[in-house]
Amino acid sequence: MLEITASWEGGYRCLVPIRGFEVLVDEPTRAGGTDTGPTPTELLLASLGACFALAVGHVVRKRGRELADVSVRVRGEYQGTRFSRITVEATSSQPELVRSVLDQAIRSSYVSNTIRGQPEIEYRVEPAAASHDEGPPPPRR
Repeated sequence: MLEITASWEGGYRCLVPIRGFEVLVDEPTRAGGTDTGPTPTELLLASLGACFALAVGHVVRKRGRELADVSVRVRGEYQGTRFSRITVEATSSQPELVRSVLDQAIRSSYVSNTIRGQPEIEYRVEPAAASHDEGPPPPRR
């Protein structure tokens, strides 16, 4: 199991500590945010692209080969409040090597498998451990 906690910081900002890192999530100013971090949907596409790039590298290494480079571009087409289509495009100076591991890399990508598998999502609301009715925390700077 993997667990992540996202804490709302007011407005459209959220702080997400992950191991020793902090990811600040926000919306662009045109959407009412302060543009201090990527949006949740940008992070979703970034996760998909990064996971697939790592999967390609992993499969190539398992086959005893060396991969000089791979770059993954991910495009999401919006349809209302969801993506109707996501395109994942790998570019490499060794396109034949990447093509040769493509199917296995797709099967090895946790994020790809999760999105494609449409996992059950359960939403719950729990009381906070200690609530002082102080409102949202002040924005981080």
